Parts: sequence; C-alpha cells; structure tokens
Amino acid sequence: MKRRDILKSIPATVFGASVLPAEAAVPAPPDVKPVKVPGGRQKFEAERDAKLNAEKFFTPHELQTVTVLSDIIIPADERSGSASQAGVPAFIEFMMKDQPRNQTPMRGGIRWLDNVCTKRYGKPFVQCTKAQQIEIVDQIAYPEKVKPDMAQGAAFFSLMRNFTATGFFTSQIGIKDLGYVGNVPNQWDGVPADVLKQYNLAYEERELTQGK
Repeated sequence: MKRRDILKSIPATVFGASVLPAEAAVPAPPDVKPVKVPGGRQKFEAERDAKLNAEKFFTPHELQTVTVLSDIIIPADERSGSASQAGVPAFIEFMMKDQPRNQTPMRGGIRWLDNVCTKRYGKPFVQCTKAQQIEIVDQIAYPEKVKPDMAQGAAFFSLMRNFTATGFFTSQIGIKDLGYVGNVPNQWDGVPADVLKQYNLAYEERELTQGK
C-alpha cells in the first residue's frame, strides 16, 4: 500500500511572517488519502496493514541476505519463478512487523550467518560465491544432521524456510505452481454414465433434453 502523503512546510522567519496575511500563516491540513479497504478486510485491518507497510524493519543488507536465502530455498525452475520473484522478501519484511517476536531470531540469525562466513571466507554471506553460500546452507538446512556449534544457524534457517514457504505458496506464482484453482463455477452434466450403469440407472429422455 502507498504511504500517506506527508505535509512538508517551510517555517516562515520572523520577518517573513510579519508580512504574510494572517490566514496564510496557518498551515493547511495534511492531504491524507483514505485507506483502501480490499475485499475480505475490515477498515481497521486495512489501516493496520498500511501502518506496518509504512514502517521499515530490515536494513538494505539484511533484506539482500533474506532475498538470497529465499532464492536458495525456492529457486526458479521450468515450472515457476523463484521466491524473490514471488515477492517473498517483502512478505517476510511485513511479517517481521506483524509478528515482532520473530525480529530478534531473524536479525540475530542473519548476524550469525555473516559472522560464520566472515570467519571462513573473509566476507559476509551475500558477498560469498554461490558455492560458498550453498556450503554453509547445507550445514544448517538439515536439523537432524546439524553439529552443535551450528545449532543457532539451523534454528535461523528453519525460521527462514518456514517464512519462505508460506510467502511463496500464498503468492500468485506459488498458487499457480500448486495448481490450486479453488472454488470455480462449472457446468453440471449429471451423473457420469459409468456410475449410472453401475447402479442400473439411466436418465429419462425428458431429463436429458430439459434445459437445452
């Protein structure tokens, strides 16, 4: 959602104010655009969404890290696009503000990942080669095989994987990837012929021609 417009006013100096008409010295009220309420949402929900969308949680570096990780978790293939193409980083950004309890594990996990990569490769995760990134991910992606000193990374990666899967499979790209179409109108053509035959039943002629 678009952020609300913010009124920007230039304060008049003491001398300038003395020559302005009284009504001109009073600032105009801010041009506040009404919140758009999408279908299935109530006004207070839309207002809360707008407020959260106007805030920022991730730093640019953190958002870049989340983007790289999400695409490692769900890369693009011949069937559909990647997690980032489905808008997963923006989804995770929103969820960090919607569920503040996850902020510390997420931010701490990104810092842990950068620290490990800096010790091993001399640079943070996003600056590592693809092979180096996968090498680290392989060591934290499978909880039952994780070594004790990598436990924090495993917990972080599980959090990232859960958010990535949720964001992807609730996006248009993800829903299309699943082949889910939901409830759609169709045409009822009656009981299939093989079922009628199984129970020695048949439609009468008038039933077959009715509505044609």
